[in-house]
Amino acid sequence: MELMNNVADSGVSEIANYYAGKTILITGATGFMGKVLVEKLLRSCSDLSAIYLLIRTKKGVEPTVRKEQYFKCVIFSKLLEKNPDIVNKVRVVKGDVLEPDLGLDANDINTLASNVEIVFHCAANVRFDQPLRPMVNMNVLGTLKVLQLAEKMSNLQALVHVSTSYCQCNESVLEERAYPAPQNPFDIIEMVATMDDAGLAEITPKLLNGLPNTYAYSKALSEDLICRYHKKLPVIVTRPSIVTAAIHEPMPGWIEGVNGPTGLMIGAARGVIRSMHCNPDFASTVIPVDKAINGMILCGYQRGKASAESKASKQNQVEFCNLCISSKALMSWGESIETGRKFFYETPLSFALWYPGGSIKRNYYHHLFCVIFFHYLPAYFIDFWLLLFGQKPFLVNVQRKISTGLKLLQYYTTKDWDFRNEKFQELSNTLNATDQELFDTSVSQVNWETYISNYIRGMRTYILGESDATLPYAKIVLRRLYILDWVSKILLFTLTFWFLWTHLDGFVEKSDAFIRASLYSIYSEHNSTVHT
Repeated sequence: MELMNNVADSGVSEIANYYAGKTILITGATGFMGKVLVEKLLRSCSDLSAIYLLIRTKKGVEPTVRKEQYFKCVIFSKLLEKNPDIVNKVRVVKGDVLEPDLGLDANDINTLASNVEIVFHCAANVRFDQPLRPMVNMNVLGTLKVLQLAEKMSNLQALVHVSTSYCQCNESVLEERAYPAPQNPFDIIEMVATMDDAGLAEITPKLLNGLPNTYAYSKALSEDLICRYHKKLPVIVTRPSIVTAAIHEPMPGWIEGVNGPTGLMIGAARGVIRSMHCNPDFASTVIPVDKAINGMILCGYQRGKASAESKASKQNQVEFCNLCISSKALMSWGESIETGRKFFYETPLSFALWYPGGSIKRNYYHHLFCVIFFHYLPAYFIDFWLLLFGQKPFLVNVQRKISTGLKLLQYYTTKDWDFRNEKFQELSNTLNATDQELFDTSVSQVNWETYISNYIRGMRTYILGESDATLPYAKIVLRRLYILDWVSKILLFTLTFWFLWTHLDGFVEKSDAFIRASLYSIYSEHNSTVHT
């Protein structure tokens, strides 16, 4: 992708001008990143012609009804206050990435093929604990269906595919280029379609070949699949790292879902996560969602501009852009967790099972010891008392889920990667001052402490539904848990000391008798041998 060098500022947004009059298709629009993308396009590129959202029927709710629910999300509140009619530019097409032809009927296919100029393919299964079949069907076969639809689009200028920086975990350095897939994606699609679950489960470890999970594997396959279309379609693959809460837009701290660091923060704030296996010196490879979305919009702009030249020269090439922040500009895992701990105490949760505490562990066996003694033993103790009082036990099951999640995440918190991001940095450098402000991707002025504070407040508000009005009560709860935590520690120490004190004399006497008996036995055996 050749980057433009004209950065003269006319006070006009070149990006908004490019998207003006354009028709856009977005898959995965109901997800975390999808919502931020839709909101940003409607707010900053409001002269676009239309946005088509591929939305499936869910739990009996039709896509048209889901659209009404969609725009009730708080993320759109400021936008709709200023421009309530902007939603008329959003059109829903009933479809499903898992269905043949994306679940589209013939009329919708013709409409999209005739009108769409830019595609953002965000739909993906992002869970780390899924078996191979759902991952391949969603992330690989689903991508193939999007590519096949894009082939029919007569006016297509850019297809922006969302991958991940962790698609090649075996590589310590991830450059902004294509990498060979572990296997042929078409072979894997056919294998998944023909093999039973038992056979797939047996062969999965061999297929992964060192990759940590089926998510990373499926993303590697989908990238290879896209590269096979390089002569047919103007595609750019974007690879965000760990996407976290918004830093500025549409509101500081906005977050949705409990994947990755967000789930860890909730568990720690509730007092049920006391230990985590992590190297505190490694960079926390996160990127705020609004920075990643701005990068995606810029990639669509740059790829669309470049595709005209590609068509003229009858050449096309898949481009890659790692949407990552340089490790030097990031906080380490240790710094992030300690900063988060400070703000947990300032903005605690109204409901917690124990006082927030614990720490990260470099050594796996140290972590395992703490999991047994500070996760499972208290869980069994509390569940035992719940049973005695006729209540349903739940904490052991919670800890099992937490342990599974920690095992999946520790792969990423105990390794260090070098994500090259020259193209991502250049995206901003090619823009005029207006666009650099509107579609900001830089983090040079970021105050990470403020960001984490807003992140935690956003977690309380947007995920757990706790407003700032609950803070006085939450602080009372925190003080009570603090006292209970110390009383428990003192009680445990006292009981341990009492047990050792009361049993020490007996233990010493028994040990002394045992040693004397052993020495006497050895001495007697030695004497009998000598006499013999």
